Amino acid sequence: HIDYTRIKEMAEKAKEYRMIPEYVEEFFKRALQIAGGKFRVRKDGFIAIDSIPYEIRKIADLPVASAMQTGEVDFKNRYGSILKSYPKATFDKEIAFKNPDAEFISFGHPLFEALIEWINRNYFTKLQKGAVFEDPSGRYDGVLWFFEGEVKDGKGSIAGKRLMAIYDNGKELNGVNPAILWDFVPQDSNEPTKLDITKEKAQEYSIDAVSAYKQEIFKERKRQGEIKRKYGIKSLEYLIGELDVDLAELYEREARGEKVDIAIRNKEERKRQYEETLKTLQKEIEQEISLTISMPKFLGAILVQPTTSKEMISNEEIEMIGMVIAMGYEKTQGREPEDVSKENLGFDIRSKGDLPAQAGGETRYIEVKARKDEGQIALTLNEWFKAKRFKNQYWLYVVANAVKNPILYIINNPTENLKVQEKVEVVRFVVPLEEWKNKGVKV
Repeated sequence: HIDYTRIKEMAEKAKEYRMIPEYVEEFFKRALQIAGGKFRVRKDGFIAIDSIPYEIRKIADLPVASAMQTGEVDFKNRYGSILKSYPKATFDKEIAFKNPDAEFISFGHPLFEALIEWINRNYFTKLQKGAVFEDPSGRYDGVLWFFEGEVKDGKGSIAGKRLMAIYDNGKELNGVNPAILWDFVPQDSNEPTKLDITKEKAQEYSIDAVSAYKQEIFKERKRQGEIKRKYGIKSLEYLIGELDVDLAELYEREARGEKVDIAIRNKEERKRQYEETLKTLQKEIEQEISLTISMPKFLGAILVQPTTSKEMISNEEIEMIGMVIAMGYEKTQGREPEDVSKENLGFDIRSKGDLPAQAGGETRYIEVKARKDEGQIALTLNEWFKAKRFKNQYWLYVVANAVKNPILYIINNPTENLKVQEKVEVVRFVVPLEEWKNKGVKV
């Protein structure tokens, strides 16, 4: 029995939470620029990497003997060599598959791994000392702590790793999506900052978070274990039982003087193999659900300060009205909306239809923007990345005149259907009033 519905749900969740190419590309560009490398965006959308800094190439070209002496990673053996330039590169696996002449750069690529190593060597200690960011929306005012949680199974293998971001506003702690960092603006501040907030509470919170993560893994592994028991163990037990019947018959024939010793030997050997496989499988199932956690590793912290500018500040009451209207509209259309705005996924509502995807019933990822009257709206970098990734599954719902006379405008695939103004200084993509009002469908 194959549960296709569950497979579809798991695939959708993976699509929502995974490290999409846009994140990897933006990180790579920023890191390469800091390192002194040069790249340009080609007319066809690919990236041309024209020069790679000596410091990066030096990491990748480290001789094997030197790597063994210093305990450093032998890059050439593990990842391969770095080229002097990459005239046509992409960070999207699907695009790379369709364009064999393009270099696919992501985790595991020698250039990407060498760049990460260079960042670790030059900035990891600075990261642990902290940094200052500004929140253009004005919502955040506190410290974001970053920890790495790890879960191992009974075989000593890593069952899962998770990057955790914990927001501490001085009153309470909450887990947030680490991707929220994309929506903040780094500040050039070298002045020491004194805080009443300490790491200890965040460390305790991180332990609870890893424990909850362990339970997630346990639940899934237990489900997989039950499948292995149902099909793997039962199949082996059935085969062993069949061999027992065959052997009993052969032993009787042998007792009557028939020469069946070779057949008996073959059946006994096969039974022994099945029994060993059964024993191994039973042990493996137990080991896979025997999970342990270690102390979460502290990676760093940032101080987030609300902006002093009123240009991008959001009004929570107005936004709540917008969410109610958007959720209500989805229900009238026969879909099942789920409010995920607190998860910082790059969209506010996950809305599922009852119909098959080909009949218009696929999941909608909806970002809601509400205004007291009318005016420009702004998408965060995280929202923009998700809109680019989900394309026709991504929807922008704009609620105008939210307080007195709310009107809902809906826009599908905003990254391709709207003309926006990128404001780098506030990491936002601004959509002018006329643009969303003229392109949006009034409902």
